Amino acid sequence: MSEPSYQDGGTEHGTQRLPVVGPPEPGGPDRDASSSSHRPVPATDEPAGGRAGRAGRFWSSRRVPAALLALVVLGASGLFLYDVAAVRADHPAMQWRRSLADGLAERSLDDVWVLTGAGAAAALGLWLLLLALTPGLRSLLTMSRKHPGVHAALDRTAAALVLRDRAVEVSGVQSVRVTSRRRKATVRAVSHFRELDEVRADLHSALTTAIGELGLARTPKLTVHVHRAAKKG
Repeated sequence: MSEPSYQDGGTEHGTQRLPVVGPPEPGGPDRDASSSSHRPVPATDEPAGGRAGRAGRFWSSRRVPAALLALVVLGASGLFLYDVAAVRADHPAMQWRRSLADGLAERSLDDVWVLTGAGAAAALGLWLLLLALTPGLRSLLTMSRKHPGVHAALDRTAAALVLRDRAVEVSGVQSVRVTSRRRKATVRAVSHFRELDEVRADLHSALTTAIGELGLARTPKLTVHVHRAAKKG
C-alpha cells in the first residue's frame, strides 16, 4: 500500500499546505510592506551618567477631602439661599443668622473668638492649598521611565520586603527590620556571629545592589545599623 505523496502547491486527499509565519528574508518583498506598520517602539533609556529621576510622581485624586468640602459648601450655600429666599418673602431671618450678625457687629477684631475663627479658616485654607499643590500617594515609589507611555510605581512596603529578603541572605544576619521612605531606606539588623563591621559592609553592598535593581526614579539613601543580639539571662 503506497503512501500518499505531498507536493508544495497542493496534495492528494484534499490536504493543503499551510503558510508558515516567520521573519522575512533580508531584502525580500515583505520587508518594505511591513516596515511601515511594524516599527519598534523607541526606547528612552537614560545614558550611563544621566539622571534617572525624571519620572513624575502619581497624583492622588483625593476624593475624601473633595467630597467633604463639596458637602460643606453645598450645605452652607443651601442654608444661606433658603434664608435669603425667606427674607425676600417677608419672613424673618433664621435665628442663627441674626445671632451671627449681631455677634460680629458687637465683637471687635481683637476678640478671642474672632481670632480663633480666623485662624481656623486660615488653617483650613492652607490645608486645602497643600492638598492642591502636592501629589500625595507617598506610599508609592516612582520607577524610572524607560519606555514612553509607561508610568509605574512600587509600593514602599513591597520595596521594604525586597530589601529585607536580600538582607537575611547575608551571612551573620539573624533578623532585619527595614523602614522604606521616599528618600531614605533604613535597615536595622541583628547579627549573632561574625564581626559587626564585616556584616555591615556586606549588608551595605548587597542592599545597594538590591536598591539599584528596583529601578526607582529616585535612589533612596541607604542607612545600615547592625548590633548584637541581646544576651539572655
